[in-house]
Amino acid sequence: MSVRQSFQLRPSGWEHDPAEERFKLSTIDYTLNCAYNHYAVFFRMKDARKIQAVDFLRAGLERTLSQARHMCGTIEADPEGGFSFVKKRDSAVQFVVHCLHPLGGHPSLDDIEKAHFSGRSGLRDINLWGIPELTWGERPEAEPDRSPVVSGYQVTSTKGGLVLSMHHHHYSCDVMGWNAFTRQLSANCYAVAKSTSFPPWDAACLDVSRFTKDVPQNSLVEGPPVAQKHPGHVEQQAVLFHLPKSKAAALKELAKPADSASPWISTYDAVCAYIWRMLSRVRAPHYKTDPSTVLWMGEAVNMRPRLSNPLPERTVRNVIAGAFSDMAPVAPLTAGEVMSEAPLSTLAVYIRRLTESCNEGHFLGLLDAIAAIRNKRALALCLDARPPMSMFVTDHRSADISDFDFGFAKPIAYRHFWGDTKSPGVIVIYAPVRSSANADEGWMFTLTMEKELVPRLRETAEWAKYFEYRGID
Repeated sequence: MSVRQSFQLRPSGWEHDPAEERFKLSTIDYTLNCAYNHYAVFFRMKDARKIQAVDFLRAGLERTLSQARHMCGTIEADPEGGFSFVKKRDSAVQFVVHCLHPLGGHPSLDDIEKAHFSGRSGLRDINLWGIPELTWGERPEAEPDRSPVVSGYQVTSTKGGLVLSMHHHHYSCDVMGWNAFTRQLSANCYAVAKSTSFPPWDAACLDVSRFTKDVPQNSLVEGPPVAQKHPGHVEQQAVLFHLPKSKAAALKELAKPADSASPWISTYDAVCAYIWRMLSRVRAPHYKTDPSTVLWMGEAVNMRPRLSNPLPERTVRNVIAGAFSDMAPVAPLTAGEVMSEAPLSTLAVYIRRLTESCNEGHFLGLLDAIAAIRNKRALALCLDARPPMSMFVTDHRSADISDFDFGFAKPIAYRHFWGDTKSPGVIVIYAPVRSSANADEGWMFTLTMEKELVPRLRETAEWAKYFEYRGID
C-alpha cells in the first residue's frame, strides 16, 4: 500500500521573524493567470538514498523559504486596495511525502523516462504526483480574495527515483523566477548534504518596487470586461514532440531569408514559423477559415535580459511581458500568408520583429497602462478567449535545471504539467534532455491543440519529416 504523509514546513528561524510581513503584488502580477503552476523535477537514485534525500530537500526548503519569504504564506487584500503576499510568524507550507508501493503498478522512473517525462503517457495520473488542489488551472483555490496559499510541495518516491512537484501561484513568479527559486533551493540542499556553507542570498531578489505603480483609487478607470471563452473551441489535447538538433538546423536553413538585407533570424524564429504554418494548415479546413482572416500570435517574453538596469540574477518574481500580434508595431499576417502565400522566411522575420518589439520601453508603457485600470485581473491573458486559430509560445529553454546539484543528485529533467486543464493553442519549448544518449537530442515541445486533429498533424508528411511524436502530455 502507498503511504502519503503531509507536513507543515516553516522557514528556518521562523521563531524570530516579525509577526507579519507583506510583499505587495507588482502591477504585472495581476495580469498573469490566476492559477498554480505545477513543475515536476525528476531525480534518479537508489532506494537506499531516498530517505536521506527527502531530509535534505526538507531542510533545504526550510532554508529557501526563509529567503524567498513571499512563498510562505497566503495572498491577502490590502486595506488601501490591491493585494499582498502575507507571511505571518507561524505561516507554513504543505510538504507531502508520497511513497508509492513498488507492487502497486505505478510507473517507475525508467517508465517515465521512456515516456519522455510526459504527463499522461508517463505519469498517467497527475494527482498522484502532486497536491490535487494545487495543480494547474484557474480554480477557486487560487482566487486572491479567498486567501490562497502561495506554494506547496510534494516528493513522490517511485521505483528508481524521486519526483519533486513544486506548486507556485503564478502571481508569485514566472518560469525564470521558479528557476531562480530552484537554483537557490538546490544550493541550500547541497550545503545541507555536504555540510558546507550556505549560499548567499540577496533580499533584493524579491524587490519588484520598480514594476509596481500605485495610482490613487479616485484616478482609476474601468478596463475592459473579463474576456469570455470563445465558443469555437473544441476539446484540446497536449501532445509532446521532439525536434532533433539536425532537423532544427535544417528548418533554420529552410526559413533563412533570401534577401541579405533582411533581419537575422534565430533557430527559434524558424521553428516557430514552421509550427505556425503546419498547425494553421491542419486547423483551417476544420474551422473553414477564410484566407483573409488575420491570425493572432503571441509570445511570453522574459524581460530580465531586456532591462537597462539589470535585476539581481536570482530574482524570484514575475518579470515577464507578452508580445501580441494585435498590440505590436508590426503588420499582422493573414491565414493565407501563414499557410502558404508568404515564404516561410516572412513568418520567421515576423516572429523576430514581434519578439524585438517587446523591449524595455514597451514594458514600461504596459506598466503605466495596467496601473490605471481598476480591475487589473480583467487584463490577464485568457487564451481560450482568442479565436481557435491562435497560437501562443512560451519558451522554457533557459529554465533548464539539469545542472543544478542538490547534493544528493542532479535532476535529469523537469516538466510543467497541465493536468485536466488545457489552454488552447499553447506551445511550450523545453531544452534537450541532457541525460539522453542520443547525440541528436534536441528541443522538446508540448503542443496544445484540437484532440481530433492530432492524428492529422502526425500523418502530415511535412510535419513528420522534422518532428517526432513523443506521447500525450
